[in-house]
Amino acid sequence: MRGSYSMDPAVLNDGDGNYYMYFGGLWGGQLQRYRDNKALESGATFPADNEPSIPGRVAKLSADMLQFAEEPKAVVILDENGQPLTAGDNERRFFEASWMHKYNGKYYFSYSTGDTHRLCYAIGDNPYGPFTYQGVILTPVVGWTTHHSIVEYRGKWYLFHHDSVPSGGRTWLRSLKVCELEYDAEGKIITIEGLD
Repeated sequence: MRGSYSMDPAVLNDGDGNYYMYFGGLWGGQLQRYRDNKALESGATFPADNEPSIPGRVAKLSADMLQFAEEPKAVVILDENGQPLTAGDNERRFFEASWMHKYNGKYYFSYSTGDTHRLCYAIGDNPYGPFTYQGVILTPVVGWTTHHSIVEYRGKWYLFHHDSVPSGGRTWLRSLKVCELEYDAEGKIITIEGLD
């Protein structure tokens, strides 16, 4: 798709006729090789650990859903003090595997932390954010990354993800798992233990 780059696309149907694509990933996804939606001439650069982390991207889709209706924008994740998560905060910062769902009128941006093997989430008031970090959806599983999706079906919410238990831990041979996802009274996702 013209204007896209990197990997792991996910599309949100906002329920009002608008659709948004979320995408991006570090290392294999090469987000570190782009600034302002343009490839860098001199290759990959990572921010210092105390600088804002490299964010995923979001763009509204055209009516025919075949192209972007706008330039991709950064998906900024803020900490509890309203500051962007830093590159060194690899327990919470975005790495890859964007997903977006809505719950009780709020936008839940979820993602993998990659090398720290967590699924985390942040909540915002609109599809562009900013999103405030909330916590861990899924603790590490057997395997390297934990790509996922979250869907509602017949009044219940489910987390689909993968791990490598059936393949004996071979991370390139992943299997699909599903489990019920629950929210507390404040709309926070109750953490699921990945090794259970």
